Amino acid sequence: MTRPLVIFALSAVSLRAATMAADSARGAQLFESLSCVQCHSINGKGGTVGPDLGRRIDRDFTPASLAATMWNHAPAMWAAMRTRNISPGDLNEQSAADLFAYFYSARFFEKLGDAGRGKRLFTSKHCAECHGLTDAKLPAAKPVSQWESLGQPLEMVDALWNHASTMRQEFAQKKLSWPELTAQDLTDMLVYLRNLPAAPNANARMEITSGADGESLFGSKGCAACHNGKAALSSRLKGKTLTDIAVAMWNHEPRMSAAPAPLSFAEMREIVSYLWAEQFFEDAGNPAAGGRVFASKGCATCHNDASHNNASGAPKLTGAGRFFTATTIVSTLWHHGPQMLDQMKTKGIAWPRFEGPDMANLIAYLNSQNKVK
Repeated sequence: MTRPLVIFALSAVSLRAATMAADSARGAQLFESLSCVQCHSINGKGGTVGPDLGRRIDRDFTPASLAATMWNHAPAMWAAMRTRNISPGDLNEQSAADLFAYFYSARFFEKLGDAGRGKRLFTSKHCAECHGLTDAKLPAAKPVSQWESLGQPLEMVDALWNHASTMRQEFAQKKLSWPELTAQDLTDMLVYLRNLPAAPNANARMEITSGADGESLFGSKGCAACHNGKAALSSRLKGKTLTDIAVAMWNHEPRMSAAPAPLSFAEMREIVSYLWAEQFFEDAGNPAAGGRVFASKGCATCHNDASHNNASGAPKLTGAGRFFTATTIVSTLWHHGPQMLDQMKTKGIAWPRFEGPDMANLIAYLNSQNKVK
């Protein structure tokens, strides 16, 4: 079943020159047309030669981690494709962004949850005292069987935000302290609730707009009055999932001096688009550490070739006026990786391997050298 998702990634053609709409529906089609499905599956649908990309053991998988994994796996992947006579097809930056959006819609970047722990937390955090599973315990508290937001992360964020003041009153009447949550807590509870027999079978869907009205809403709703300077949100949101953000907003509510302004779903979507959509695929890397990665992995050997005729033929990556993201790396790898591998074999250079933080730091370094802020 296709799960539409529209999210925004950044173009690498120039310095943040434009946004490109990345669509998980297109990504799902690419997963088929690029023959990824012959070796990989998504949540059990597809081949079994490679790992299921909808199920990860790692609880801290980021876009940079995915780019690093694809990079490390590339030589074996190309060999497997040649053995099976699979044409690689084209994966430009737009297509790479669409694939990442598809992986996001399949919850690839979410941490794994434990339904048993989620069931215990649903009780211990006092959720079950107000929210029944199939019947309403309180007039204003919908039972879980009516929670459409279980499949729609933005609606979950919006629901938590708008109902927080009502929940605070209920906690006060019951003489209960506000329950702090971690992202793992919420993930575990969502896994438990999504798998209940009575849970609504809603398609996972997330639509991100251009965020054109997000900045004005961020100001008119009172958010900008507090979240500026050192408290600005943009740098804090890099690499964060919407589950992370929902938890941060939940934990923040009791600390607010006044009740938060209500947000419609459309308004929440605009604000999230403005603040978060452009940040998600940008892992918060360290440029200085990335410079060390650039040197230690031998990138400069080819990409900063100082020979008279640039014998390597590799483009200069620093000072080139480009903006890099994980999707940029994946698209470039897809287009130029096989030739890179052949050249490296000729020179006796081993294919470099990256951990997720290495890739995030490398991307941050390249952007710092290209004066991207």
